[in-house]
Amino acid sequence: MVHFVGAGCGAADLITVRGRRLLEEADVVLYAGSLVNPDLLSCTKKGCRLYNSAKMTLEEIGAAILEAEEKGLVSVRLHSGDPSLYGAVREPFDFLDSHGIAYDVCPGVGSFCGAAAALRAEYTPAGISQSVVITRAVGRTAVPERESVRAFAAHGATMVILLYTGLLEKRTAELLAGGHSGDAPAAIVYKASWPDEKVLHGTAGTLSQTAKANGVENTALVVIGGFLGKGFVRSKLYSPDFAAGYREASE
Repeated sequence: MVHFVGAGCGAADLITVRGRRLLEEADVVLYAGSLVNPDLLSCTKKGCRLYNSAKMTLEEIGAAILEAEEKGLVSVRLHSGDPSLYGAVREPFDFLDSHGIAYDVCPGVGSFCGAAAALRAEYTPAGISQSVVITRAVGRTAVPERESVRAFAAHGATMVILLYTGLLEKRTAELLAGGHSGDAPAAIVYKASWPDEKVLHGTAGTLSQTAKANGVENTALVVIGGFLGKGFVRSKLYSPDFAAGYREASE
């Protein structure tokens, strides 16, 4: 059996209860060494075999899983955040299907959730934001033009962009060309929930300068949208004059 487990966005205690249990029971753990908090590995049992997948190819990962299966062992593939977002899980799923190996998925806390917590913000306050676009900057793997940062910016929705800060200047130009105002509220969240977390507030037009001024040179998450401002409309959900399935209107 193979369990794909989301490790969460950084802090070791943000893994789910189920995820931690699967990690404790595993005979083999293949972890994303470049992103997963190493403190999580301390909860593995004695004799558990650990593989840092950052140094492995898909074929090498598959071979390690096949070896474990032949020995009747349980494997955990430990991903950063949640496996469903940029986890590159389709390839191993297909590999396991082709070999008739059973697997399941345990979700995790995505980095966009960690960023909102660090910002103490809601992505969808009433009257301000109804939708959230989660995307990443184009790297070696191309994305359809209709899903470019510029194309998404045209919608004016709240945006969460995962990228290297070295790409900020170019992505800022795309945001502005797509329709976001240069003075739109924005923030950079570096290593959300880690001990060295940084939260930097600014505007869409000053993202690159903000990153450079604060020494953020590695992977970061950028958020843009009116939800970072002060204005919003009170939600009807808990309004006294709004009747719901569990509550009658009192006014």
